[in-house]
Amino acid sequence: MPAPLNILFWHVHGSWATSFVQGAHSYVVPLLPDRGPFGRGRAQTFPWPDSVREVPWDRLRHERFDVVVYQRMEELDLAREWLGTVPPGIYVEHNTPKGDVPETRHPLAGQSAVPIVHVTHFNALFWDNGQAPVRIIEHGVVDPGHLYTGVLDRAGVVVNEPVRRLRVAGTDLLPHFRVPLDLFGMKAGGLPYPAYDLSQREMHAALAERRAYLHPYRWTSLGLALIEAMMIGLPVVALAATEAVEAVPPEAGVISTKLPVLVSALSEFVGDPALAREYGEAARRAALARYGIERFQADWDALLGGA
Repeated sequence: MPAPLNILFWHVHGSWATSFVQGAHSYVVPLLPDRGPFGRGRAQTFPWPDSVREVPWDRLRHERFDVVVYQRMEELDLAREWLGTVPPGIYVEHNTPKGDVPETRHPLAGQSAVPIVHVTHFNALFWDNGQAPVRIIEHGVVDPGHLYTGVLDRAGVVVNEPVRRLRVAGTDLLPHFRVPLDLFGMKAGGLPYPAYDLSQREMHAALAERRAYLHPYRWTSLGLALIEAMMIGLPVVALAATEAVEAVPPEAGVISTKLPVLVSALSEFVGDPALAREYGEAARRAALARYGIERFQADWDALLGGA
């Protein structure tokens, strides 16, 4: 493990950041007066350790940083503006490519100074990374615990902004499913299903009461909520798209591109508590084995040691 570092990064994705800040380093997140997208400061609804400090943007140049971890292209310009001199940087690509996917060139493809860290093998494969150094550090998740009870014969779905992201998130497919569905996430309302915008801890407890988890995404990197649901102990029904085919082994749930197969599988899990629990226990084992926080932090320490 490298000596503890002082790391600057922006609070963009709360779940990913919660795992990222579990390391033995010091972390600084910029703060703007309005806590807007480029200065949210510390998370309000995620459990972050005291090693994370929020520093006003105009005080950042008085800090000493060993490395900057970028997650959006705009942050490269902000770092130059706010810091004056910029320490070594690493760019984390959370997203699948957009547009003409086979030809999509990454914005950092034309340089070699800032490595691109992809969070899935799918992303690394589908982006044109050009001459940029590429690393893959798969997600890691803080274990929420085996919370599953499955007492409600309903299925949970976690989607932020399900109306705006209708086809990307696959929420246009929800009417095909024949079981009661509950939506969780930011701005989860707007569709004819019960919707809940909860803290991470509250959402985990609520998901644990549902019989199964539905992951309808067509085009996403790999939703951390899917991994969290598996760790909680829910059986999974997911579209066989992007990285889901790697994350969900056959014993943990059903993945397919055939909608009738998915519809039938979700009905079967919701209708059979014993079957749901059996698959859910396998899902938990699989998620812990592949996406445990210890492996995630070890991968990051290995990379940061050479930053």
